[in-house]
Amino acid sequence: MQDFEETPLRQVFSVSELSGAARKLLEDNFPLIWVEGEISNLAQPASGHLYFSLKDPSAQLRCAMFRMRGRLLDFKPENGQQVLVRAKVSLYEARGDFQLIIEHMEEAGDGALRREYEAMKRQLRNEGLFEVAHKQPIPELPKQIGVLTSPSGAAIRDILSVLKRRFPAIPILIYPIPVQGQGAAEKIARAIELANIRRECDVLLLSRGGGSLEDLWAFNEEVLARAVFKSRIPVVSAVGHEVDFTIADFVADARAPTPSAAAELLSQDRQEWLARLNSLQRRLFASMQNRLRQTSQQLDWLSRRLQSPGQRLARISSRVNELQQRQITALRHLLRRRQDKLLNLRARLMQQTPAQRVAVLHERYNHLHSRLERAMHERLQDSTQRLATLGHALDTVSPLATLGRGYALVQRVSDGELLRDASKINTGEQIQTRLAKGSLLCRVESSQND
Repeated sequence: MQDFEETPLRQVFSVSELSGAARKLLEDNFPLIWVEGEISNLAQPASGHLYFSLKDPSAQLRCAMFRMRGRLLDFKPENGQQVLVRAKVSLYEARGDFQLIIEHMEEAGDGALRREYEAMKRQLRNEGLFEVAHKQPIPELPKQIGVLTSPSGAAIRDILSVLKRRFPAIPILIYPIPVQGQGAAEKIARAIELANIRRECDVLLLSRGGGSLEDLWAFNEEVLARAVFKSRIPVVSAVGHEVDFTIADFVADARAPTPSAAAELLSQDRQEWLARLNSLQRRLFASMQNRLRQTSQQLDWLSRRLQSPGQRLARISSRVNELQQRQITALRHLLRRRQDKLLNLRARLMQQTPAQRVAVLHERYNHLHSRLERAMHERLQDSTQRLATLGHALDTVSPLATLGRGYALVQRVSDGELLRDASKINTGEQIQTRLAKGSLLCRVESSQND
């Protein structure tokens, strides 16, 4: 007999089991990852979910972003757009498709730079580099301005033009620097350190013209921000246009929206300063003249006060005699006032006798009694007149007065209802008509409605 080897048992997977195992294997072994690529085959059905592919020149991946995550996007995805996504690797079991489940998506390129910019800004703010307490004052009229910029750029031409127009007497020292490109931030930082070592200027102007975020990136790097912060010379940042903000702007002691505005900030108007100088000169001359006059008057006064001892003694003796006479006069006046007060008190005492008091009270009683009688009489007249007026007003609105003008009140005899409408009475019914004097009992022969 031929011997047969025992065949091992085979493990057979269903399609669903294999797909589920593959999905679990992918999800368990890949954490959240970042992937950059170009959007293609973008679709957004009525459910609100986003379905698209991420591709590069060699491959592509299917992606799904569910509605709740899609609502957090701050831009509208489009085909051909370069994006950076944070995703979970998974498998769509129904079709066996390898796919990415997108948790977060942002624009790549400029978007990546913007993210790095915000991270650096947040870090330096938390370290306190933007605090106002660290800002140094900008000199009102600098002795010399150090300009850190490209010597061939438009920014230096704008700065020199404004300074020449406003205050050409301020000397300018240019520190040539590269304003963009690889290693530019380190070179600018070294130029700031050199300016601090040489101490030739009392303010530094860091400037360049406008450009994209990538063009201005050297002014967003940490090495430059820390060099600006450490500078013992005040730094004014004027990078780009009004809408451009760099990290250097936040760290600097002052920020100007443009290079021309920075030159305006660091210089004074020549005509205004000449006017101030002329005003100060006039004030100084007037002050000197006034001081000279005061000194001359004081000298004259002191010369008049200068007296001999005999004259001083005579003046003192005369003053003593004068004070003695004033003292005697004051005593006489005091004695006279005391005598007058005594006579006044005696007269008042005589007026306070009981007989006089009784006479005064009796006279006051008679006066008050007369006033009471007059008041009662006037009150009675007012009340009588008011009663007559109210009676006349009551008579005017009385129904009897209305009847007196020819009107009548008509009532149905059967129920006493007051009739206002002819349609409410039937032919043959009895009615009672009340006149101003007496009443009539009538029977209705016919009625007519207007």
